[in-house]
Amino acid sequence: MVDNSEASASNDIKEQDRLLPIANVGRIMKHILPQNAKISKEAKETMQECASEFIGFVTGEASEKCRKERRKTINGDDVCWALETLGFDDYAGPLKRYLNKYREVEGDRANQNKAGVNEEMGEPSWNTSNQPKN
Repeated sequence: MVDNSEASASNDIKEQDRLLPIANVGRIMKHILPQNAKISKEAKETMQECASEFIGFVTGEASEKCRKERRKTINGDDVCWALETLGFDDYAGPLKRYLNKYREVEGDRANQNKAGVNEEMGEPSWNTSNQPKN
């Protein structure tokens, strides 16, 4: 005979692992609402549940896409695709713009870091020629 209580306990995801931290949810709500607004514990918990469910819904769709494509890592493009597929076009557009800007900034940062390393090695960062050194 199989002990179902043990099996179900191991399959259940702990609530703290499933939900966003309530402090973060409260901080975001406080930032968005007027300064004098009061936020009840129940409102924070409701938003925590909804936001966590939404994130799970979107990442589940993105994960399924990756599984079908035999990839193990979800990237930002997968999340944008999932948002569009699920009908959240109003979110997908701004997220794509943010993702592109983020990639630009990270690319610039990587280039700056590379330039700093090259300068330390005696190569000036302005030297971009592809000619081999003697």
